[in-house]
Amino acid sequence: MPFSGLDDRVAEIRGRIDQAAARGGHGQAVRLIAVTKTHGADAVDAAWDAGLRDVGENKVQEALDKQPLVAARASAMRWHLIGHLQRNKVKQLRHFALLHSLDRAQLADAVHEFGVARGTPMDVLVQVNIVGETTKGGYEPSMLEAEAERLRGLHGLRVMGVMTMAPFEADEATLRQVFRGARAAREVLAKAGHPATELSMGMSGDFEIAVEEGATMVRVGTVLFGARA
Repeated sequence: MPFSGLDDRVAEIRGRIDQAAARGGHGQAVRLIAVTKTHGADAVDAAWDAGLRDVGENKVQEALDKQPLVAARASAMRWHLIGHLQRNKVKQLRHFALLHSLDRAQLADAVHEFGVARGTPMDVLVQVNIVGETTKGGYEPSMLEAEAERLRGLHGLRVMGVMTMAPFEADEATLRQVFRGARAAREVLAKAGHPATELSMGMSGDFEIAVEEGATMVRVGTVLFGARA
């Protein structure tokens, strides 16, 4: 059976999340997002059977390929786009509940236009690049205050919080620096008047530290489904 033992792994991870939340003391609820990228539609089915209702995909087309194959469940699942989004694919956001990777002003403008055209704002997270990694997108913290004010005028989107990614193989001090920086970025957005309550941060190797630092969403794949193809 594909992904056998997933129920047990989900239970274990939820337990670790609860313990990390208690250690952190922020009092937040944490949503577990099952990242199914590079796995087939059977991973989405397995996630559903294990009680998960949030699925994350990095690429638009990969999600669109899977959704018809899990048609009976696709509409009940919350689909999260967690990877880089090209402006020419913004209209495909109609297939997603939340965009985690609003990483530049030009994309914000395009998402705003999409939300206005469909008559419903698109929920988004602002991606922040706390330590200035050249291989990752996202706003630098110094840009965020001005951009937070500008985003208030874009009523076709709704800024629900912040997303960040820590450097690969970062030590604990760097992880905490990144996650605390994201929490501070969320406060900047909230002070500017956005309904910014979410913190999407933490993946398979660092989600417990992220939760200790206040994460409300963790994006995990490998610890659930095994190594990716």
